[in-house]
Amino acid sequence: MKPSFISLDWGTSSLRATLVAADGAIMESRSAAGGVMTVKDRDFHTPLNAICEDWIDMHGCPIVASGMIGSRQGWVEAPYLACPATPAAAAHAFTTLRVADKVDMHIIPGVRCGGVDSIHDVMRGEETQIWGAGVGPQSLCVLPGTHNKWVFVDDNSTITHFATYMTGELYGLLTKHGILGRLMEFGTRDDEAFRAGVALGLKHPEQATHVVFAARTARLMDEMAPAGLPDYLSGILIGVEVASARAVYLPDASRPVVLIGDDDLCRRYEWALEMAGLRTERAIDGATVLGHVRIAKEAGIVDRSAH
Repeated sequence: MKPSFISLDWGTSSLRATLVAADGAIMESRSAAGGVMTVKDRDFHTPLNAICEDWIDMHGCPIVASGMIGSRQGWVEAPYLACPATPAAAAHAFTTLRVADKVDMHIIPGVRCGGVDSIHDVMRGEETQIWGAGVGPQSLCVLPGTHNKWVFVDDNSTITHFATYMTGELYGLLTKHGILGRLMEFGTRDDEAFRAGVALGLKHPEQATHVVFAARTARLMDEMAPAGLPDYLSGILIGVEVASARAVYLPDASRPVVLIGDDDLCRRYEWALEMAGLRTERAIDGATVLGHVRIAKEAGIVDRSAH
């Protein structure tokens, strides 16, 4: 079957390319460590050609891209869509550039919203995952990662508002560049330590910077082995996040929270959310590519009648 477009999930640390057929089916997928932050001297052509130059030359089909490639650090900055945001609105707000005088690259816009006390929030890439996951109306989605997103979705996959929690980045900074990491041993997994950390974070979210220090004192007081400390700290931070978000956004406990993303991270959030009294469910796999297909249909790149 003839390809209709090349899907690019171009994030901070990785690049994933998928060749999509005219009916929206996946023909072939590839991945590489060619993320935006690894690109030198803004030479984005090199990682793009490395992963799919043969597809471009052979098929001449357009590219649909999302993620940090459309950020200020990316190839070109794509404007943000204001909430409420839909796949149709995204399809009519592409930022398009010509790649090597061969094909057009259509970059999907990010999404922005105003939060509590008019704090602004943004995301790039997660919106495409949500639109591809096909979540139902009145859903709360959690997308774990370096910058975790709590996203509210209404009818027709409309993103109404969302909030970002820098839990993943804080964990990296505290373990790699702070005193907490000095007593830790990495490389093993300790689920019991993680759950203990979650319990502490859930109990005292209003004292976040105080309870985080427990990741040091638990070792100094011989309450936990060095190998358990990384998971203990992870649990504390995720517990604080879940308790804080639950208090502000009051999710409906009768409806499952939809988890979208990496299996290991989603598993951790499953445990934390369930400890907080909330049910969870996993989104379908391959949500990013499915989101690209959905937006490409809205843009007329893929036949809307295809399934």
